[in-house]
Amino acid sequence: MDYEGQICRAPMERASFMLPVMVGCSYNRCKFCNLFRHLRYRELPKEQIEQELCRVKEAGGSPKKIFLGDGNAFGLKTRRLMQILELIHMYFPECGCINMDATVTSVLGKTDQELKTLYENGVRNLYLGIETGLDDVLEFMEKDHNLSQAYQAVKRLKAAGMVFSAHIMTGVAGKGRGMENAKELAKFLNRTEPVHVVNFSMFLHKEVPLYRHMEDGSYIPADELENLKEERRLLELLEAPLLYDGLHDYIEKRFRGRLPDDRYKMTAKLDQAIEDYEKREPVYSYVQGECPDLVRCDGCADRADERIWNMKDKEIKGR
Repeated sequence: MDYEGQICRAPMERASFMLPVMVGCSYNRCKFCNLFRHLRYRELPKEQIEQELCRVKEAGGSPKKIFLGDGNAFGLKTRRLMQILELIHMYFPECGCINMDATVTSVLGKTDQELKTLYENGVRNLYLGIETGLDDVLEFMEKDHNLSQAYQAVKRLKAAGMVFSAHIMTGVAGKGRGMENAKELAKFLNRTEPVHVVNFSMFLHKEVPLYRHMEDGSYIPADELENLKEERRLLELLEAPLLYDGLHDYIEKRFRGRLPDDRYKMTAKLDQAIEDYEKREPVYSYVQGECPDLVRCDGCADRADERIWNMKDKEIKGR
C-alpha cells in the first residue's frame, strides 16, 4: 500500500482492509491533535484508489470489511463517496461493511436521503470524535461541533440505519475537571448508545496549538492519576450496553470489556492502577519531539519560533 502519513484507526478496525481515499484531515483544527498537521490535505485520485483495489484483488485478497482512511473520510462529497463505494463493490462484491472516521458536521452536512443511500451501499459504522461531554471544552479545543449538534448527528445517522462508535478522551477537560467530564460524557453516551467507546488518555504534544495554552497557564493538564480516576467514574456511570476500550498508552495501561458484564473486572483493574499511581510523583503523558513543520502546526508563520518548544516536565508539574 502506498501510504502517506501515519496510520491511525480504531482498534476494532485492525483486521479491516484499510483503503486510503485522502491524505490528512479536511478539518485538522482540533487543538490537541498532531496526527495530520504536517500533511497537506488532498483527495486521492480515483485512479489511485482503483489501483489499490486491483492490487489487493490480484494478491488474492477478499476483504469482508473495509476501512476508508484517512481523517474524516465521511467528509467527502456524497457523489465522491458513491464513486468509491461502487469501485469497492465492483472489485469485492462480498464486502458488506464499509466504515470510516467522521465528524459531527460531516454527518449534518448530508441530507437524510444521502445518509440512507450511503447505508444502502455498505456504509455501516462511523467513528465520531465526541471527545468530551462539556460544551465549553469542545469550544476551547476547536472541535467542529457542540453537544446539541452531536445529538442531532447521531439521531440522523441512526435513522438511516448506521451505527456509531465514540472516540473520547480522559484528561481533555484539564486539571480538576475529570469528574465533571465523566458525568457529562456518561450522560451523552447513555442517551446515544454507541456500539463501541474508545477512550484515549490525552497526550500532551509539544507540536500542537494546545501547547501554547499550557505554556501561558490558560490550560492546566491533568496527570495520569486524575485521568485514571476520571475513567473509573465514567465506567461506574455508563449504563448503555457497549464495547469499551480505554487506552493510556503513555503508562501502558489498557482497560477493555463489554458493559455492563465486565464493569467489575475493569473497575477492579483501575482501582489497582490508581493505588499504584497514588504512591508516585505525578505522571503526565508528555510527548517531546519536534514538529515537522512549525509554520503549519502553529498556523502562524511569524510566531513559529523555538521559544514555545522549551517547556519542561517540571514546569507542567509545578502548576
